[in-house]
Amino acid sequence: MKHITLGTNGLEVSRLGLGAMGMSAFYSGAGADDAQSTRTLHRAIDLGVTFFDTAEMYGPYLNEELLGAAFRGKRDQVVIATKFGTILHRGDGTRGLDGSPENVRLSVEGSLARLGTDHIDLYYQHRMDPDVPVEETVGALAELIAEGKIGHYGLSEAAPATIRRAHAVHPMTALQTEYSLWSRDPEAEILPVLRELGIGFVPYSPLGRGFLTGAIRSLDQLDEDDFRRANPRFEGENLAANIRIVEQVDAVASEIGATPAQVALAWLLAQGDDIAPIPGTKRVERLEENVAADAIELTPEQLATLDAIEAPVGDRYADMSPLNR
Repeated sequence: MKHITLGTNGLEVSRLGLGAMGMSAFYSGAGADDAQSTRTLHRAIDLGVTFFDTAEMYGPYLNEELLGAAFRGKRDQVVIATKFGTILHRGDGTRGLDGSPENVRLSVEGSLARLGTDHIDLYYQHRMDPDVPVEETVGALAELIAEGKIGHYGLSEAAPATIRRAHAVHPMTALQTEYSLWSRDPEAEILPVLRELGIGFVPYSPLGRGFLTGAIRSLDQLDEDDFRRANPRFEGENLAANIRIVEQVDAVASEIGATPAQVALAWLLAQGDDIAPIPGTKRVERLEENVAADAIELTPEQLATLDAIEAPVGDRYADMSPLNR
């Protein structure tokens, strides 16, 4: 597995990471087999994956606890990224946006305990709090860096202007936002700003929430509580219309003897050496399939074919208001 450095602050990670959310929350089968998830986490380390992504709200808390247990005795082999800001620790612990310095500190102490570590390698603000200036939030994160409780900080789903304001307070290491053949919005404004400032990019949902694998053709395949049932791109006529994207990815995959997932990841890796996608899975076989994408190099013609795919039908969330703030 190749490695890259995220940003200009020296955080080295595997070129492909592993998003752990679906092991504990939001997707079909979440939390049903922690032993299987642990095997997948361990196999990822064996394959050279060092970069693991979680958040306090996944569960909530269950995903951090899962990783903490799985990485016991292996902490020096992994780079752990987790997120704060969507749980009201100053209140009743329910979901809500809070980027206040007090909430930052309450959040990090809980994550450190659940992860069983004395430091978090990369700590993201999960969503921007419109009521707290990002300068105040980053000020608190800078203090945590000085104290050694976190190594680096990042933002998730932040607007270009917010990225600039945050970076002016303390250099940001990474931005996390959805990016794939399914969601190419970052190309217009986000990526240029990141590259100007020397900030790494961590695309989440690089397989379009599983859609780009070609495995999802009907909502009947998803559990009743699966988040994707309420996602506009998976609903009704939108789902039927969006299958054309998978068919075009599959055509390229057939040319090179790969899977659609591998082609989608190879396309994303070809977008720059400052990008570290975090495809998620609970299963060892899917992990191994994803990791193999690191060795695939698409031709200029194949990249052009994929670049020409039209955007999907439907927004990427039912409520887009918390994004790009």
